[in-house]
Amino acid sequence: MTQPIRVCLDASAVPAEPAGAGRYTIELAAALGRRHDVALTFVARSGDSERWEELVAGAEVVPTAPRKRPLRLAWEQARLPRLLGRLDVDLHHSPHYTMPESASLPRVVTIHDLTFFDHPEWHERAKAPWFRRAIRVAARHADALVCVSNATADRLAALCPPKAEVTVIPNGVDLDRFRPSEGAAGEDARVLSALGIEEPYVAFVGTLEPRKDVPTLVRAFDRLAAAHSDLSLVLAGAPGWGTKAVEKAVADADHRSRVVRLGYLGYEALPALLRRASAVAYPSLAEGFGLPALEALACGAPLVTTAGTAMEEVASGAAILVKPGDADGLAGALDMLVRGDAGLAARREFGLSIAARHTWEATAEAHLAVYRSVA
Repeated sequence: MTQPIRVCLDASAVPAEPAGAGRYTIELAAALGRRHDVALTFVARSGDSERWEELVAGAEVVPTAPRKRPLRLAWEQARLPRLLGRLDVDLHHSPHYTMPESASLPRVVTIHDLTFFDHPEWHERAKAPWFRRAIRVAARHADALVCVSNATADRLAALCPPKAEVTVIPNGVDLDRFRPSEGAAGEDARVLSALGIEEPYVAFVGTLEPRKDVPTLVRAFDRLAAAHSDLSLVLAGAPGWGTKAVEKAVADADHRSRVVRLGYLGYEALPALLRRASAVAYPSLAEGFGLPALEALACGAPLVTTAGTAMEEVASGAAILVKPGDADGLAGALDMLVRGDAGLAARREFGLSIAARHTWEATAEAHLAVYRSVA
């Protein structure tokens, strides 16, 4: 019998309330952990071993990374290479841009997006230069690179032509959880009631940060609200950095009382929120992939997202597209969805078929092929 490939997966960048790249890391690890041809070792932050031990039974967890980002990034270069030399692994996978530069074993790096180059103003000032350097290093020195979309791979090739092979591996979706029907009769209504949400509503899911362009969504909703007197806007996401623009947009809205801020919404409640939405809006200006858009499609939700982005690539015609930052266009698209336009049913069925192809099992299988190619 062939021995399992031994993979060290760096989980040290995954926060307690994961979104985006953190969700990718968790779901990839869980899917790999269900296989018999992979043996996982996690490098985690100090005090953060329990969730990884519970996620993948039998996995080794090394919780030695510092908790604060600056110290953790320094530790990755100064200490992690020696740690990897002592671990019984075949390769190291860094799922969040950076990599231990002096490590001697094969290294795989995931690149999610190139906005640190294209729009540094969307990020905290200290992060952009650090991650620009990290991406350049990965492009020159990684043994293999994973990009989560063709949009990311194309931009990487334009900005930092990589020496290693690049494999495009889309994110997956948990189809057992994100599905068009609720698990038991009345379950979704109970979830929404506990959250204080009444239908009908427009839903947004994502961290509140500049590139998500939530202020444009608030303005679009405000223009729509007068024609739909019972409609609300539900914002589900933790506040990131640079939220003053969101606060101002809500404060300036005539219908501000109908904007509901949920904060970070746990994984258990997300499908109900998406399933029961009259429309899901994901107006982000740029993403590497746009996982909330795929999860909305998997729930059969009417989706509007941004043209010319990775979300257009993911949705493949199953969503209404609007130009970035276009409040009038977004308001018009939301009005179509809330009223139930003629193409709604066809887009819904197409979206379900797209989601059915994006499983985390397929994502894990594609990553395993990359691991084998370098190990």
